[in-house]
Amino acid sequence: MPRLTSRVRPLAVSSRFLVHCSFFLLPFSLTAAASAAQESSGAPRTMRVEYVHSGNAGAEHFGLRRVVLEPLPWPGNPARPIDDSNLGKYLFEIVDAASRRVLYSRGFASIYGEWETTGEAKRIDRAFDESVRFPAPSGEFDLRISKRDARNAFAAIWSVRLDPAAPDVEPGRPAPPGPLIELHRSGDPARKVDLLILGDGYTAAERGRFEEDARRLTAILLETAPFRERRDDINVWGLCPEAAESGVSRPSSGIWRRSPLGAQYDAFGSERYVLTFDDRAFREAASSAPYDFVEILVNAETYGGGGIFGLYGTVAARSAWAPYVFIHEFGHHFAGLADEYYTSDVAYLPAADRVEPWEPNVTALLDASRLKWRDLVASGTPLPTPWAKESFEAHGRSIQSRRRAIRADDRPEAHMDELFREQQLAETRMLSAERYADSVGAFEGAMYEARGYFRPEVDCIMFTRNTVPFCTVCRRAIGRVIDLYTASPPN
Repeated sequence: MPRLTSRVRPLAVSSRFLVHCSFFLLPFSLTAAASAAQESSGAPRTMRVEYVHSGNAGAEHFGLRRVVLEPLPWPGNPARPIDDSNLGKYLFEIVDAASRRVLYSRGFASIYGEWETTGEAKRIDRAFDESVRFPAPSGEFDLRISKRDARNAFAAIWSVRLDPAAPDVEPGRPAPPGPLIELHRSGDPARKVDLLILGDGYTAAERGRFEEDARRLTAILLETAPFRERRDDINVWGLCPEAAESGVSRPSSGIWRRSPLGAQYDAFGSERYVLTFDDRAFREAASSAPYDFVEILVNAETYGGGGIFGLYGTVAARSAWAPYVFIHEFGHHFAGLADEYYTSDVAYLPAADRVEPWEPNVTALLDASRLKWRDLVASGTPLPTPWAKESFEAHGRSIQSRRRAIRADDRPEAHMDELFREQQLAETRMLSAERYADSVGAFEGAMYEARGYFRPEVDCIMFTRNTVPFCTVCRRAIGRVIDLYTASPPN
């Protein structure tokens, strides 16, 4: 699979860029016919700000599109409005205009943030629709977006002042996408992680198939550690807007569908990468349910999926590899986990500099004594940690060569599935025999690069398709995100 959380790239913001963006720092009057209205639960309404994110590999710009008051109250944890996880390539903050107090914040990644690391971003400009959601403030506020700089610290790059009482805040009244399905309910959304599973490419006659797929994958998620141990902290809901025709687009095969959410294969030229670029369609369908996280099930059998931290995850629900892809991509979306593999073909360019990644499960190991998971490394485990890297890479090159041959010959998908199963068996044997197979350390090879980045364990669901769980470091990272949405703030 291609890279599915945004790579940290140094942001060189010139004074010219800051002057150009200063236009957006001016107050902007907008409307809300009931923005400060409270639901019977006492929770504020949910507000969504939509904007255009555009540019190229050297500069980026933002432009406000609209502000929407969604139909449901805010489902989030009122005790944890401020994100202290330090995750994400970007950070958005809602800042009270009068007191300058930060009311709400969340780190996130974005489609633009991934695209700017591709070769295409060096040649042309592109624009992407994006949005952020938060509990509606009672008075004027600034939406402030920051991005990682060359030292990996957040630096503000855009701000816009908004008035929730202005007349052009739109009351969101999207057509209901279908009945809300309760897949797993543990309690009040304000005290639980709320996962929404959306279907795309399912016709009215296939609604039963969607529910079957959603229940099957929900069960797999809730049997995967650490979600298994925290299942009582999680709600899972399902919604499936009706598609006019079955399936989603796959441009490389000449398949085009006008599916309700616009999900498609071949994102950024990677045939297995499934994204939707229609942010409004995705957000409006989702607004009929309480949610913190979203997984989009596409009605397709061809291996594929994607996951962007804080936005959504996707999976081809009918693929033989759907259980693995669903869990792997959800790791990206939910906890900002990086891909740990490095022998697959990807669309992203190598990092120009070695800075410590923000993702919790990879490191540049610039200082072994300050390794971010040093407390989990047993005494006597060497850093870096040795493993049979050369043999693994040789096997990986062979697999990639055979994958390209299958694609060039346009052989059936079953041939690719067979190759993946062969790869899975061989890599399981190789990695399980490693001396440090059950140890936390620093194993070189991660984030699509053979040198300079390290992963915590020799194997993990973020590294291979093997039947292994999340590693110790990934499980801890996931648990911390669950706490952000369910627990009281730490003392």
